[in-house]
Amino acid sequence: MTATSMAGVGVDRLMGAGAEYAQVRRRRHPSMKQFVLGMKSRTEIIDLAKTDEQLAAAKAAMATLARDGKTVLFVGGKPETAGLVKDAAKRVGQPYVASRWLGGTISNFVEIKKRIDRLADLTQKRESGELAKLYTKLERVMLDREITRLGERLEGIAALSKKPDAMLVVDTKYEKHAVKEAKDAGIPVIALMNSDCDLADAQYPIVANDASRATVTLVLGELTAAFETGRTA
Repeated sequence: MTATSMAGVGVDRLMGAGAEYAQVRRRRHPSMKQFVLGMKSRTEIIDLAKTDEQLAAAKAAMATLARDGKTVLFVGGKPETAGLVKDAAKRVGQPYVASRWLGGTISNFVEIKKRIDRLADLTQKRESGELAKLYTKLERVMLDREITRLGERLEGIAALSKKPDAMLVVDTKYEKHAVKEAKDAGIPVIALMNSDCDLADAQYPIVANDASRATVTLVLGELTAAFETGRTA
């Protein structure tokens, strides 16, 4: 992935969003030691100068993906930040998983695509009135339940026609199953990740406080802005 030049947001803005707070030392993954500056009230502090450099690299990657017409799957189901992930993805028209990861979304995409097509077919037939003509009232109730169930499970990826070209993750430890599927498929991962995560889980890591809504908002805002910039390049 060839990246164009991009700037970060600066240490001050990251600090203003509370991005510097890592996990307590006992939770720190060995790969994250290089990003820890020190400790404050038992909480380790992240070197935000390095974070800003990582954010710049991730923004450049996002811009390149957009310029090349690639699809980025946004993933982040933690209750405190799931809504932010969903909103960011919708802002740039990209697919998302902002709830529990559906196993096989990537590793068994053929089967997932069948469910997506089933949902699209049933929805179209219901809207056109075809279901009312072909099925009894009880059968339609059952089909409505199926549509609701599929809609809940496939929300965010219903328009996905192929495996994504990249994945944007908030908290790789929490989303370990999604990350594993991406790695196994050779799909690059851009990730906001705290000190309890394995640095090797992302090609474009952004080490910062992934539990802070302010930090997640700032980072996703920068990444989606870079994506939009890439589209017009």
